Amino acid sequence: MDEEYDVIVLGTGLKECILSGLLSVDGLKVLHMDRNDYYGGESTSLNLIQLWKRFRGSDKPPAHLGPSRDYNVDMIPKFMMANGTLVRVLIHTDVTKYLSFKAVDGSYVYNKGKVHKVPATDMEALKSPLMGLFEKRRARKFFIYVQDYDETDPKTHEGLDLTRLSTKELIAKYGLDDNTVDFIGHALALHRDDKYLDEPALDTVKRMKLYAESLARFQGGSPYIYPLYGLGELPQAFARLSAVYGGTYMLNKPECKVEFDEEGKVCGVTSEGETARCKKLVCDPSYLPNRVRKVGKVARAIAFMSHPIPNTNDSHSVQVILPQKQLGRKSDMYLFCCSYTHNVAPKGKFIAFVSTEAETDRPELELKPGIDLLGPVDELFFDTYDRFEPVNEPSLDNCFISTSYDDTTHFESTVMDVLSMYRMITGKDVDLSVDLSAASAAQEY
Repeated sequence: MDEEYDVIVLGTGLKECILSGLLSVDGLKVLHMDRNDYYGGESTSLNLIQLWKRFRGSDKPPAHLGPSRDYNVDMIPKFMMANGTLVRVLIHTDVTKYLSFKAVDGSYVYNKGKVHKVPATDMEALKSPLMGLFEKRRARKFFIYVQDYDETDPKTHEGLDLTRLSTKELIAKYGLDDNTVDFIGHALALHRDDKYLDEPALDTVKRMKLYAESLARFQGGSPYIYPLYGLGELPQAFARLSAVYGGTYMLNKPECKVEFDEEGKVCGVTSEGETARCKKLVCDPSYLPNRVRKVGKVARAIAFMSHPIPNTNDSHSVQVILPQKQLGRKSDMYLFCCSYTHNVAPKGKFIAFVSTEAETDRPELELKPGIDLLGPVDELFFDTYDRFEPVNEPSLDNCFISTSYDDTTHFESTVMDVLSMYRMITGKDVDLSVDLSAASAAQEY
């Protein structure tokens, strides 16, 4: 271990693994360590016995749930947008050859006490019970504008400059009501709050186009895909990739003390009396707790069920977004469900997560609107975890710290953090102009 590396990565969470893979592919010499004896850090995947130990302090889950080894319960479950940035990163690094994906059945939104399919195209807008007849026509016109919009072709802009026009102003031109704006902003464009309304409309239009293009890609009921056997496969796939490019992985390394030189720059990591030297360090917040600050808290419930979520057309995998306004809250709530069809549970069993940014200290009460949508539940767990973000100056100490995972059930915000860290570390952008069809070979239909 007494060697010099370009970069040492601490923690095998998803963000750290993607960065380690990207940097290895770039030809940097990478050492990747974790204090745990398993991959994944916060974003690990647990079987039933591990889950019971963690949340119930016992290693005897009830027999009616089936064999422990048939479960892969992701601790930070998130779906991937089929044409989204994460899939582009996976293709760019060629890690797709280690993974098999399957389309997610449904994408829904909560509106006025009911769950509805998210309409993503002009034709779906006409069919959607979310809107009345006249509103449908207005929404259809807006969807057609978005579908036809091409940033490089001014003819499709209809005289509007979306880099200047705010989302609110663009929507006003089509006369859409607040209800429609709510599902477009939160369930299609995947904004987490309403700040986007005052920001340039281009970002929201691009997000809507990404949703529609991803939906069209697999002709399924949603724009999302998910790996068979869950997200636990991803860190391991990146570990394999890193090894192919000469990276070194070490699990079960206690302490991992970060060392600094007299100028305050990182110079190495010490574990078990040995120091590996490095020029730069990448880690999750738990490895440098004095260089991060708490910015929030995620509340979530994990439910085991023997049926799909009601009113989702029997979807065996589904996301439901509950926009903040519908609940009288400051932040959206997210519902994630996956089952035996993605090999994360035994036949006939479903795993659901309800998550949100905590606004109180009572997750049971706060998550109730989401839990009420689940129907009968076999087992239910509640959990909260703090969210941290870095406060250090990487240009001074060469430490690049990821932010904690948020409450969203899709990957878009997570991968943006990875790309901005990559830019800070290397001074360049990841090349995301890839052939998207490379990820479909592994698809199951």
